[in-house]
Amino acid sequence: MPIHCEIVSQDRIVFQGDVDIVVVPGVEGVMGILPNHSPLLSTLQYGIITIRQKNQEEYFTVAGGVVEVTGSQVTILANAAENVDEINIQRAEDARQRAESSLKEAGAAKPEDQAALQLALKRSTLRIAAVQRFRQRRTR
Repeated sequence: MPIHCEIVSQDRIVFQGDVDIVVVPGVEGVMGILPNHSPLLSTLQYGIITIRQKNQEEYFTVAGGVVEVTGSQVTILANAAENVDEINIQRAEDARQRAESSLKEAGAAKPEDQAALQLALKRSTLRIAAVQRFRQRRTR
C-alpha cells in the first residue's frame, strides 16, 4: 500500500505520485515516512529528499520548508526544491562563485544581507554536492 507524496516549491509542483517511502531532512534529524505514518508536522532543513517507488529512487534538494504527514499523504511545502536530475551543474557552480565573491565583498553589509548570501552559498553548495553524489549513484 503506497503513500501519496507531493513536493511543492514556491513556483511549481516538483513531484506528485504514490510512493513506498519518503525520507526527509527534518530539523530534528532525517525521517523516513511510510504508509499509515502517524500524523506529523515538522520544519525541514537544507538537505536531500529521497523518494522510493518500487525499487527506483529519486532524489530532490530541499532548501527549508515544512512537511505534513497524514496516514495517506505526505505534503512537502519547500522554500525551494528541485529534482537532482534537473540541476544544471554549471548554473549551480556560477551561483556558488557569485555567493562566495559577494560574501567577501560584504564585510560591512547588514546582517540580514550577509545571512541571505550565506543561504545562497549553502543552497548552491547543496545542489553541487547532490549532483556529484546522486547522479553518480544512478550511473553505476
